[in-house]
Amino acid sequence: MTDLPYTHEQLKVLRNALARGERRVSFGDRLVEYRSVDELLAAIREIEAALAGTEGQPRRARRLLTTTSKGF
Repeated sequence: MTDLPYTHEQLKVLRNALARGERRVSFGDRLVEYRSVDELLAAIREIEAALAGTEGQPRRARRLLTTTSKGF
């Protein structure tokens, strides 16, 4: 197994901070302060994507449906 850049515990800490309205989180001896809620949400999405990719879960596929008509 390879070393993961993120852990489930880090994801849990970020989600808890978001729920409490906090922008500062600590991971062990590191303290990280996010500038905005959007930045915190981006970090959560990045960790979710990384963890999903390492657990063998395929990333959610996007579907784009288009329809055309000639006007008849």
